[in-house]
Amino acid sequence: MTLRVGRIPFLVCAPFFFNSVGRENEFPEVAFVDGPPSAHSAGLKDGSIHLSPASSITFAQKPGAFVLSPVHCTSCSFEVRSVKLFSRYPIEDLSDKRIRMTSQSKTSVTLLRILLEKRYGLRPEYVPGLAAESTDDACLLIGDLALEENERHRFAYSYDLGTLWQEWQGLPFVFGAWLISKDALSARLRPVLDDYMVRLETGIREFRKNPSQALDVWLAKYPVNLPRPLIEDYFSVLDYHFTDERKQSLSLFFKLAAQMGLVDSAPPIEFLE
Repeated sequence: MTLRVGRIPFLVCAPFFFNSVGRENEFPEVAFVDGPPSAHSAGLKDGSIHLSPASSITFAQKPGAFVLSPVHCTSCSFEVRSVKLFSRYPIEDLSDKRIRMTSQSKTSVTLLRILLEKRYGLRPEYVPGLAAESTDDACLLIGDLALEENERHRFAYSYDLGTLWQEWQGLPFVFGAWLISKDALSARLRPVLDDYMVRLETGIREFRKNPSQALDVWLAKYPVNLPRPLIEDYFSVLDYHFTDERKQSLSLFFKLAAQMGLVDSAPPIEFLE
């Protein structure tokens, strides 16, 4: 039986996966499936994916189905740069305005709704979509699309969701967590899973030691339209350690999402043992 790993081809996930790019044959019991966070969240819920650094809200959408890696996540120290609201108006003026919401991440969509409605008391119109259209007053973009939009300067205002959350709650936000289906804890798959998690940690350490070389590998497979210095500087704001503070932040996020009816409940977080 093969361990199916959801690989996200966004720059933010390069430390997790660069050492598998072009070397998939070195993981004989692992099948990598490329796709955005939303696709892997769906795959985790329907059983077609065993684990992935997926949208963190997925854990609360299917309580009891997953455990989280206790040491790995996708977070930031303050700003994240790759999850942003781009707007033609100041954020305080977005009530009744039309906001295009990315279809690539339920976590970012949920976070923006919490921020707009609970922090700012706004009631905008939300419309789904991948990128901004000319009729939109604002748009939420994530990943490489957000990084590229930063460089275009087409909107008068932009807001980093990591910064907005940190300013409001005093905690770093957890955009992605390594969700592991409980199916992967079976006697057959658990040894493969344990080996993969060790190699994941090794890859993150290797990335930190030589990010330029790791990015050469990653960008050859998943190019982005950004200057190389900006790409390398991007990793200065990211943090992949699932600290106690970040676990507290994730629990609070689930609680607020449940209060707004965006998930049915705020489940207690279970970790891989």
